Amino acid sequence: MTPDSLRAALRGVPDPDWLATALRRVAAEPTAITRLFPAAGRHCGRAALPDAAGWTADDAARVLLLTALPSDHVAHADALYRHGDAAERRAVLRALPLLPIGAAGVPLLHDAIRTNDTRLVAAALGPYARHLDPAAWRQAVLKCVFSGVPLAVVADLDTRADEELGVMLAALAAERYAAGRVLPADATDLLDRLTARTPTEA
Repeated sequence: MTPDSLRAALRGVPDPDWLATALRRVAAEPTAITRLFPAAGRHCGRAALPDAAGWTADDAARVLLLTALPSDHVAHADALYRHGDAAERRAVLRALPLLPIGAAGVPLLHDAIRTNDTRLVAAALGPYARHLDPAAWRQAVLKCVFSGVPLAVVADLDTRADEELGVMLAALAAERYAAGRVLPADATDLLDRLTARTPTEA
């Protein structure tokens, strides 16, 4: 999603004037985001957005607030994440690929992946996860399998999945088989695709 597409999806929010004013306020007075970011759910609602699959109104509004900042994106994102509730943390994670911060937000991904909150794990594996190194990314994919996060949320899965991930998934499948359990269907499908590759394709 882009800021423009999120704005379009938010046209029907309960209080569009509040959001427009909040965006202008943040652009002119960046510290105001500390107050406005948590208030987005109350003013914009938390309903799913029909024109933005997988997004809620509060998610989108908070992402727009972060993109409206004129500077210091990393510092504000870090503070809002560290002091926010789960919904606010998820919005920070979803904003990362839209912010001019390079790989500076990677520590937030590591923190999210360590949690047991599947919403945060899923958000951390979005487009910004391209900044995770291969080893950390593979572990994050395994965390999805362990915690029941659908692999469909993992950005660039087909292009980043490699032979090493296949080895890790095969080991997990063997452990589960020994315990009378199986991998989720999407993980089994991924393992099948990886093991079907020729050595030159892996």
